[in-house]
Amino acid sequence: MKRLLPRSLVGQMAVLIGIALLLAQLASFAFVLLQRQQFTRAQIDTPAITRFTSTAADFAQAAPEFKTLVLGDASRRGAHYQLSGQTSVDASLHRRDDTEDRLRQSLQSAAVPVRDVRAAIDPRALPQRPGGRHRGGQAMLLSAQLGSGQWLNGRLAVPAPPPLLTPELGLATLLLYLVLSAAVLIAQRLARPLGHLTRAAEAFRGRNEPVAVEPSGPSDLRDAILAFNAMNRRMVELLEEKDRTLGAIAHDLRTPLASLRIRAESVEPEEERERIIATIEEMAGTIEDILTLARVGRSRERFDQLDVTALASGTAEEYRELGSPVTFAADGPHIVRGQANLLRRALRNLIDNALKYAGSAEIEVEGTAQRVSLAVLDRGPGLPPEELKQIAGAFYRAEPSRNRETGGAGLGLSIAQAVVDAHGGTLTFANREGGGFAAVMTLPQ
Repeated sequence: MKRLLPRSLVGQMAVLIGIALLLAQLASFAFVLLQRQQFTRAQIDTPAITRFTSTAADFAQAAPEFKTLVLGDASRRGAHYQLSGQTSVDASLHRRDDTEDRLRQSLQSAAVPVRDVRAAIDPRALPQRPGGRHRGGQAMLLSAQLGSGQWLNGRLAVPAPPPLLTPELGLATLLLYLVLSAAVLIAQRLARPLGHLTRAAEAFRGRNEPVAVEPSGPSDLRDAILAFNAMNRRMVELLEEKDRTLGAIAHDLRTPLASLRIRAESVEPEEERERIIATIEEMAGTIEDILTLARVGRSRERFDQLDVTALASGTAEEYRELGSPVTFAADGPHIVRGQANLLRRALRNLIDNALKYAGSAEIEVEGTAQRVSLAVLDRGPGLPPEELKQIAGAFYRAEPSRNRETGGAGLGLSIAQAVVDAHGGTLTFANREGGGFAAVMTLPQ
């Protein structure tokens, strides 16, 4: 059922209002139908029963020599009476029990003794009037068995029941749903600021100034937009304060590390000196990675049009020149809007990860009209399925040590994830069939 409902607020409101109007329309239709049936009975049956009863009373009170004249005089203005040995309402017709009950009561009230009564609608259409025009009604057959055993049969013209669906009812339904359409349009107009809020939230990824949404719509929605704008400003201030704090920490740490590096040059023996220098360089590299991860979302580098195929090809060539087994394949050039230095850094991190754990890497670039993917593939050991969703987290490593010789501090994939997020893309990880690991960056064209 949920799949059939539209996802938007306005769409769901329209469906709910439409269902409510439909139920109200059905209830109104049922009420109108009931009232129309009652009105039809009164309009059709009552005049015919009254006229037949009057004729039967006159016939019963008339002298024998005048009875035929009474029936002849009453047979006019759409009515015809005759005296017969059998009823005109034969077994093939659908009898109207309620009409028969009312006819019996009416004859009793007029002191006309009867043995039995019959009532039905004649299925035959009324004859045409001169000139080819229809009477516009139907005929009711009423029959009463008199005390003598003969049947007084009457065939009386009565109005045809009104149609169930009238132009007025159709027009009312049309107007009702026109009002619903107008309400949906108004709801869309009221909900438009929600779309502006959504686009502003999606556009802000920490690297740029947030989009200020113009307050509009009802007062509570305007208040929400003002609160959203204020929250974005506070977020920018916090991010800038974080950048300044990290910059100060990096400066304060780099200076003593540089001093330690200089002093370590005089440490003896040489083996101990090399060990101290390696530790200092590892600390410096970790600090640089932390700063990169912290600032990647707030990079001030401009976004330009760039060919990611050429960027990936150049990066693979650099690794091959250094003797690393990195292959490259692409289905053609693909242009994206991005920051070349950050994308190159993310791609290098993925390649370094493949080289460290598999000894080789394969780069494949494929694209469509909407997306382009840069896949870094290897034939290493892969990862357990439960770890695939965790490896992009900061400081997470499948191998628990923090030795940079075996993979570093666990920030490489986190940096790649932050870079892809800043470009509005996705970074996915999966084990390959036949063994190996796949890291795929997907960017919008």
